[in-house]
Amino acid sequence: MSQVVDDDAKERSSWVIDVRPLRVPAYRRMWIGNGVSFFGFQFTSVAVPVQMYSVTHSSAWVGLLGVAGLIPLLIFGLWGGAAADVVDRRKLLLASSMLAWISTVGLLVQALLGSHSGWLLLALTAVQSAGFAVSSPTRQAIIPRIVPAGLVPAANTLSYTTTTAGGVLGPLAAGLIFGIASTGAGVTVAYLVDAALFTISFWATWKLPSIPPIVHEEGAPKPSAGLRGITDGLKFLVTQPVLLLSFAVDIIAMVFAMPRALFPEVAADRFGGGSAVGWLYAAIAIGSVIAGLTSGWIGRLKRQGVALIVAVVAWGVAIGFSGFAHSLWLMVMLLAVGGAADLVSAVYRQSILQTFAPDRLRGRLQGVFIVVVGGGPRLGDLRAGATADLTGTTASWAGGGFVAAGLALVVGLAFPALARYKPQAETGNEANR
Repeated sequence: MSQVVDDDAKERSSWVIDVRPLRVPAYRRMWIGNGVSFFGFQFTSVAVPVQMYSVTHSSAWVGLLGVAGLIPLLIFGLWGGAAADVVDRRKLLLASSMLAWISTVGLLVQALLGSHSGWLLLALTAVQSAGFAVSSPTRQAIIPRIVPAGLVPAANTLSYTTTTAGGVLGPLAAGLIFGIASTGAGVTVAYLVDAALFTISFWATWKLPSIPPIVHEEGAPKPSAGLRGITDGLKFLVTQPVLLLSFAVDIIAMVFAMPRALFPEVAADRFGGGSAVGWLYAAIAIGSVIAGLTSGWIGRLKRQGVALIVAVVAWGVAIGFSGFAHSLWLMVMLLAVGGAADLVSAVYRQSILQTFAPDRLRGRLQGVFIVVVGGGPRLGDLRAGATADLTGTTASWAGGGFVAAGLALVVGLAFPALARYKPQAETGNEANR
């Protein structure tokens, strides 16, 4: 493993994405499985709001999908993170992934039966969110156990870049489907693709080594998957201003500046529908992929707190200007700029948490993290959809972006702990390569 960490100086100084974590077999399999399954999930992430808008003709209903995903995320994200500190993380990941897959099959069945129920779409979205709420913190808590601590930022960058590549190709493929097929046929094919590709993720998880809880230090409280375990994690969190502030700027970015609930309406009204919706859903991910492929510098930057604040401000400004665009390609380009900034902020948020938290609390804090990063966009969907019905899509979209940029800057200036943050010296990882 030392060969993986102690690479030649040329590779460490390169601006090209750092691929050293792929030399760790367990991480490499998980990376492949997650990348393929996330590509499939993008078909569903486009199909559900498209189907909802087709059924209801309302962006407010599309925004309600965010609420349906948020409630189980709040409940099961915290519980799933606590459970990841108590049970074998591999087994928990398998069980929670199965729940998410069952919900995808449910979406496929309702599409085949020709259902026109917005309420059913909300219910299936909630079930899918529950599975995601448990699997995501568990998966992220696994990464520091299978790669060296010094490669955690690189591993996170690889993971984000790959999933965002799926976020480009998936929506574009889904948009192509909707461009040549009716809405009913398009959503059916989309759900079928997602259900089929999800099996790759099961394979990757099955091949992981057993990852039981680490025997915690003497005198530390025994971890619990119940309310006490969640409370212990929250007690640690409130004493860590850097983590709290990193969560705060992410909530600001997603609640005020995430415009995806408006994509179906904007695609239909400004660009004539069809494949335009696929380009809008892919645009942010396009920027993230480009940023990821040129991200060799991310692991070398020491002022990670400052970088996080700057990235969130850049995200908000780019989203704000994109809301005014009436050219599809200009809108895609500006959303891509926002996506590049979002990748940088996402990598630093995740890396700060993974290296800041002790392993005995890592699952619980990842649970809080996933509530924040998963719940923020869902609240953003609700905000965007509701304000669009009142003020119009342009004011909801552009206004939210500029508000996010301003608030992130205020937080960074008012609370300097995050801006002062630098990562501690690197140490080795604990077990289970």
